[in-house]
Amino acid sequence: MPLATGDPESIGGYALLDRLGAGGMGVVYLGRAASGRRVAIKLVHEQYAQDEEFRTRFRQEVAAARRVSGAFTAPVVDADPEADRPWMATLYVPGRTLSEVVRRNGPLSGRELRTLGLGLVEALRDIHRAGVVHRDLKPANILMAEDGPRVIDFGISRAVDSQTLTVTIGRVLGTPPFMSPEQLRSPRGVTGASDVFSLGSLLVYAARGSSPFESDSPYLSGYQVMYEQPTLEGVPEPLRPIAERCLAKDPEARPELDELHRLLRGLSDFPAASPAAADGSATAHGPGTVGSPGAAPGPAASAPGRPPVSPAASPAPAPTPAHAPQPPASPPAPPRRGARRQLVVTTAGVALAVTGLTVAAAVFAPDMTDSSGDASATADAAHSQRPASLPKGWQPWRADLRAETEGPPLVYNEPGCAPEDGRTLYCGGNGFTVARVDAATGHVQWRWGTRPQLARPIGVRDGIVYTYREAEGGERYVVALDVATRKQRWERSISGSADVRMFRGGVLTLSSDARELVAYGPSGARLWQSPALEGKFCEPTTLDGAPYALCAPNDSNGLAAEGPYDLLRLDPSDGTQRNLTTLPRKALTLGAVQGKPLFLVPQTAKEVYDSGYERPYNAMVRVDTRTGEITRIPLRRPVLGKPTLLDGTVYFVRPNGMVTAVAADSGRELWQRSTETESLSEPVLSRRYGQLYFANRFGRLLALNVADGKEAWRTAALNDPGTAAEDAEPRVLLVKDAIVATAGDTAFSVRPDRPSVHPPARPSA
Repeated sequence: MPLATGDPESIGGYALLDRLGAGGMGVVYLGRAASGRRVAIKLVHEQYAQDEEFRTRFRQEVAAARRVSGAFTAPVVDADPEADRPWMATLYVPGRTLSEVVRRNGPLSGRELRTLGLGLVEALRDIHRAGVVHRDLKPANILMAEDGPRVIDFGISRAVDSQTLTVTIGRVLGTPPFMSPEQLRSPRGVTGASDVFSLGSLLVYAARGSSPFESDSPYLSGYQVMYEQPTLEGVPEPLRPIAERCLAKDPEARPELDELHRLLRGLSDFPAASPAAADGSATAHGPGTVGSPGAAPGPAASAPGRPPVSPAASPAPAPTPAHAPQPPASPPAPPRRGARRQLVVTTAGVALAVTGLTVAAAVFAPDMTDSSGDASATADAAHSQRPASLPKGWQPWRADLRAETEGPPLVYNEPGCAPEDGRTLYCGGNGFTVARVDAATGHVQWRWGTRPQLARPIGVRDGIVYTYREAEGGERYVVALDVATRKQRWERSISGSADVRMFRGGVLTLSSDARELVAYGPSGARLWQSPALEGKFCEPTTLDGAPYALCAPNDSNGLAAEGPYDLLRLDPSDGTQRNLTTLPRKALTLGAVQGKPLFLVPQTAKEVYDSGYERPYNAMVRVDTRTGEITRIPLRRPVLGKPTLLDGTVYFVRPNGMVTAVAADSGRELWQRSTETESLSEPVLSRRYGQLYFANRFGRLLALNVADGKEAWRTAALNDPGTAAEDAEPRVLLVKDAIVATAGDTAFSVRPDRPSVHPPARPSA
């Protein structure tokens, strides 16, 4: 098809000649290099270019495709996953897909089946040698070129040496009639044997004109893959036993690729099959001849002079959340064919994503090890007897917090909201000033300030919200605002390098010259001051509601080093200091357990400047506030991730979505879960539901069960969370039981017992 208005003239130096196709995730163009070589270029849709999760998946697709090179795959010749709109170019291979050939010409002949099978086996050899599992072999991803088949589209492939597959909806993708049972049951654990199962389904499809697990519903197809024997009527006898072995439910029972290659080479020519009808009977149909002069032209070849469509860079499918009822304890017996539809709906939840190019689905089998699915089924059903306690008049809401401001943001790198009295929020972040938000409706009641504050308000107490202000000269202040009128009650000068912390009785900060720890009361009166340690920088902190300070020596440039830290306990009445102990370099403050401060100790304190480096931690230390005695709590193995202490458990959250729970009193690892959702926030705990809630940068919410870390539900990401999504850390909190999250410059709220009820589009403030 010709280029459309608005299409670019070139991408990455390749002149665009034509459109080859379009899908939910991007457009595929025919391009030409300066040398004259033609390529198929996949260009991501603009709305997905800002989605960090999608970019991660696209990078993986490019990396996987680049690792594979062979005669029966379409190689990647160029790509730029970091471009404003990511793109990838593969060698353009003229030809129709296997699905087009079978649809137009009928099942393949015996010789064509043998050639197809051998080509696919050799393609899988190359793919698996590169350490990649394709995971989406299907007729639309097999290109029937003149010199043999080509395997294309590595969009949901997985490198076997990677820890996890990142996908934009955080659940398995694929096409049910061509997926393996293990891919449906436990998608992260598939091996190359899964591709062998899919190859068997492809051979049956090519031989009889329909899948061995054919159904008018992907729900039913997925069930058949899991529990029923394949339909092989119409498959020529020499090929039938080979296909049957490939389709074994047990991966260990399937042939290895070398054996499969020998079996296919040993086949002599045999007649083509007739396409099987839905009831398994054969119907008359002439054999098709791939690439023969008499073959009917495909859609792309119908216009003179137009090259045939090559899906070698077909766009990835656009996923949608799943609906996953809880499965039964054990697999049911195969039902009568007439009763299958009702039984499948009640025993197996299915996640579907349908585009013009691909059906993506997941069947959640009774014996699957990882829970997944959309909130509309799992959470709504599980908690229907435990309604949430919500602010009066609450409804799902979404608020745009952007504001016209001048100057750079005041940075503390902690955007988010501070709650008050179960009804009101005070929010600050990149792109918006301090805002008072009604927690029931999302209505912005007032704003304060002239500069965006990449910092949550410090807290709310006794009718005052405490926040920050920065003057043009760089001086910083702690500011007390009246919650009802937003009028400034008072402000005090503070250090530009330290935070302000609330404790019982007032707020604790560091003086502007960094020489004194200072406490102010609600009226702004100075309660007391306590000298910072000589030659050290003292960071105010609070533990269990009491004031403390962590003092580290200044380095040769006069800047604070990352430890070792003197832990000072400050008397809340007069600021008298007591030096409790010394903590190692790069120790992290976790909080307090039973009134005793708890810290995380790194396995190594060496300086590392590599991008993406994560420091391992191998112990915790607990400090007795009476004696200063330290109790070391070793961890069973080093743990990575940002820690959060909640109700006696430390939850470590890694950038790749891995969450690890460790008991704070013993260091025992309770569970570890790969969530497949990147850039998660710190968790918040719901005691009512026994769940942890997370948000990510683009507004996806995730709930894990506290007891075992299994996923309870997840939601889709927000549409357009704002321009700050890449820069601002996500945040989630509870107002009563209502979940409130910030993503980018957007705040929104859902209820935990019906999280799939999404908030409406951004209301006006």
